[in-house]
Amino acid sequence: MHIDHIKGQLVFLQEAERLKSVLRSAHTSTGRPESTAEHTWRLCLMAMTFEQELAGLDMLKILKMCVIHDLGEAIHGDIPAVEKSLHPDKSDQEKADLLHLTRSLDAPRRAAIMALWQEYEDAASPEAKAVKALDKLETILQHNQGLNPPDFDYGFNLSYGQKHTSADPLFALMRSVLDERTRQRVAENAPDQPAPPSNGR
Repeated sequence: MHIDHIKGQLVFLQEAERLKSVLRSAHTSTGRPESTAEHTWRLCLMAMTFEQELAGLDMLKILKMCVIHDLGEAIHGDIPAVEKSLHPDKSDQEKADLLHLTRSLDAPRRAAIMALWQEYEDAASPEAKAVKALDKLETILQHNQGLNPPDFDYGFNLSYGQKHTSADPLFALMRSVLDERTRQRVAENAPDQPAPPSNGR
């Protein structure tokens, strides 16, 4: 063990703590804004819960990817899903932020985190594709579960992340369950308006 490495790892963990204070556009079931760290926690739990259905994939790699997929947001915060098209440089910014966040780590540890993040960002492996899909599904689950502001756009869920959730029968089936709940929320929040049709996703 090298004392300088230990100090560097502790500095990294101290800085990563900022993710606990980064708020997302989703709200919890009690109406409090959700943090990115909370989203990350339940994404990990979601992956563990569906471990049997993900048989054949490297679960440790999946969990590591879940943990670091939004870590760069600790620096500049989260961009709401509905605004991502307005920020074409989001990936470059998150990569730069993650490089900054990991600067106190020794080179091998830093390289491992950056390689894992890039693999996720590029959806370059079956594990990365799975985390991409689960990330979208967890977000939709939270949108549907949250005690959200009156103007919350539940209909956005029906198109969000389809590219990733339609890539595998498991994720498509999960999506179909969540889409049904989305349509219920749309109807509940616009009682005079018909809910989007079931084949509209």
